[in-house]
Amino acid sequence: MPSFDISRSRFRLADEHVIVLSELASGNTAPDEFVAARKELLDCGLINGEGKLSPLLLPLMKTVLTPGVIISLEVAGRQGKMHHGLFIGDDHVVAHEAWPGTAEAEYSCVEPKMLVWKLADMVNLQQSSSGRDTAASVVETTIGTVEAGLAVLEGERPVHSADVEREAIRRALATGGGPGEPAPALLADLISELRSSWRLTSAWRAHAEGLDGTETRGIAVWDCGPLGYWLRELPTEPVPEARVTREATFRLVRVEARTVWTRITGLLPDASELRRAAGQPGTP
Repeated sequence: MPSFDISRSRFRLADEHVIVLSELASGNTAPDEFVAARKELLDCGLINGEGKLSPLLLPLMKTVLTPGVIISLEVAGRQGKMHHGLFIGDDHVVAHEAWPGTAEAEYSCVEPKMLVWKLADMVNLQQSSSGRDTAASVVETTIGTVEAGLAVLEGERPVHSADVEREAIRRALATGGGPGEPAPALLADLISELRSSWRLTSAWRAHAEGLDGTETRGIAVWDCGPLGYWLRELPTEPVPEARVTREATFRLVRVEARTVWTRITGLLPDASELRRAAGQPGTP
């Protein structure tokens, strides 16, 4: 059931609700298969009987329908995969954040100056330097080997202890081909301590040499808790899944939290890039 919090300008909406609101905001009729979603929006007061949106929704829907920049965050962890993100418009920034096991996501308006802070919060970036040191700062193997190790975390059978899980991961890595020493033990530890792996991708319209297109940037990081943050250098983001094979090289490099912060900041286009995207004159 959709709901909203006026005091913090936030809304809980499922994909079906967003589809209905988008159609109504565009002056269209919601498709017949979304009758139930439309009734829920009506019952909670976000639309009226004529299909008009509540004024509370106008900044959110204007930004969702006509964003200048879209940032997508894909997170994978022990509770499955979730999708978060930001829509950046001319006047407003809208964040959407999923919750494990629920169909609805929270949509909220974000102060534009707090945009990077919001992204850092979405990935749970911690500045603490209390992580344990590791013997190596680079791990290189293949995607197939990593997938074999990660499959242990996704198994349905219960894990009786961390030691049992780590040993199962080591066996899976060996079956998958395994990296050279001393990486197998470290990679097993990284997978065992993995809190989440995430990919941040930004996209906006680009205009160069008279042609329209899309500019994209991305980063991928493993948050391994006490073992710190590991930037995935290979495959390089953004990369289409169709180009990723089990034999492709997979490389992790340990980085500090400040490096992750810098890379997140670097995903955002600067003012000149946005002017060029809009076809406006500016500094070349």
